Amino acid sequence: MIDRPALADFLRRRRTSLQPEDVGLTRGARRRTAGLRREEVAALCHMSADYWARLERGTGPHPSEQMLSSIAQGLHLTLDERDHVFRLAGHRPPVRGSDGEHVAPGLLRVLDRLVDTPAEIVTELGETLRQSPLGTALLGDASRRRGPARSLGYRWFTDEEARAAYPEDEQHQLSRLYASGLRELVALRGPGSRAAGLVDLLIDDERFRRVWEAHEVGLRPPDVKRFRHPVVGALELSCQTLVDPDQSHRLLVYTAAPGSASHDALQLLAVVGGGQFATS
Repeated sequence: MIDRPALADFLRRRRTSLQPEDVGLTRGARRRTAGLRREEVAALCHMSADYWARLERGTGPHPSEQMLSSIAQGLHLTLDERDHVFRLAGHRPPVRGSDGEHVAPGLLRVLDRLVDTPAEIVTELGETLRQSPLGTALLGDASRRRGPARSLGYRWFTDEEARAAYPEDEQHQLSRLYASGLRELVALRGPGSRAAGLVDLLIDDERFRRVWEAHEVGLRPPDVKRFRHPVVGALELSCQTLVDPDQSHRLLVYTAAPGSASHDALQLLAVVGGGQFATS
């Protein structure tokens, strides 16, 4: 059963405790609101301001699990706070661990500050959960992807456009890399895991089967990643990784050497955006 008064009280207190800079928003010079405005929280949670206001009053509809997940991320809740909200709303909390998609507040706070840097938060299967604006321009809009295609490893073998974003002379090595990583995940998570399910979907693909049958493990990505972007051309970027061990999520941050052609290309991309670029 939903506990409307307790849910309303928690959401209201959480909203008023957050500051704009906590969630990547700019604080205006004349701001007098204690915490975030209802309209700001509603936008962060991908709902209407009226819907949020009714939740705070305890008169709104019974929120779905999908809506609660959106609220948990919009308010930058911890896993314990997320689970509390689900229970107040009368739902069983989502799974934790490698299959969970709730991004830790710490990773979100870092990502919120990378407005001028390509960055993304990904699962161990290469599913992008969040992107910085320049990350979307560089790597494509992850929100458009559905089903197995959310995984870069799956798209690599099934979508020619995903491979086209990388130099041809590196594509075979990257195929080996993705197969190696997937094999390690299957061994780690077991035969009934989502990783094993991706293998079942890919095994009839000749490109995948060749590298899968080599049974390679332990391959690691290069220190410098090379991209072929349709708007700004070739880029060479270093990739730094911050790991959340509880959820097996990784924050990937892409940077270019100062003064390099790639640095200039990223600055241009920040101005012109990625257009309709939507591959990997």
